[in-house]
Amino acid sequence: MKLNTLGVAHKIIEEKVKAGDFCIDATAGRGHDTAFLCSLVGESGRVIAFDIQQQAVDSTRELLQEQGYAQIAQVILDSHSNMDQYAQPESVDCITFNFGYLPGGDHSIFTTPATSIPAIEKGLKLLKPGGLMSLCVYYGGDSGFEEKDALMEYFRTIDSKQYTVLITEFANRPNNPPIPVFILKQI
Repeated sequence: MKLNTLGVAHKIIEEKVKAGDFCIDATAGRGHDTAFLCSLVGESGRVIAFDIQQQAVDSTRELLQEQGYAQIAQVILDSHSNMDQYAQPESVDCITFNFGYLPGGDHSIFTTPATSIPAIEKGLKLLKPGGLMSLCVYYGGDSGFEEKDALMEYFRTIDSKQYTVLITEFANRPNNPPIPVFILKQI
């Protein structure tokens, strides 16, 4: 396991997601989480990935094709805040988010609280009881701190009777290390 935010997230997801599950990658990016989810759900499972940038959708589709997962995943050019139009309530086993901008892409295009918080709220309703949401909060630069602060404030308002929210951090990493956050829906 890599001792970074994504490595920690993948280890926890790996413990939860199994063959036949239905997962959503809310922020497809370069497709690495989408492919990872496909490897866990297998041919009997299903993955939907969202991104608002055609470049990200194309990169994700290309990676899925290379890795033999094109039949498992559907990659959609749309905002993660519309994910409830593609899945039924309490039908999803795991949802992943990576907040920030597309690696190697246009840094002027990035996630914002205006769509990220509604996407999380919709995702929470889509999760099955016992389902997992993994959120990697990348921040820094011109806009990241605003989103990080809004997300951290929002996480603390999520109903503790329905969900458990775990915010972790790398205490001894320099600069602005990403923050892994996990939300479990009560059974």
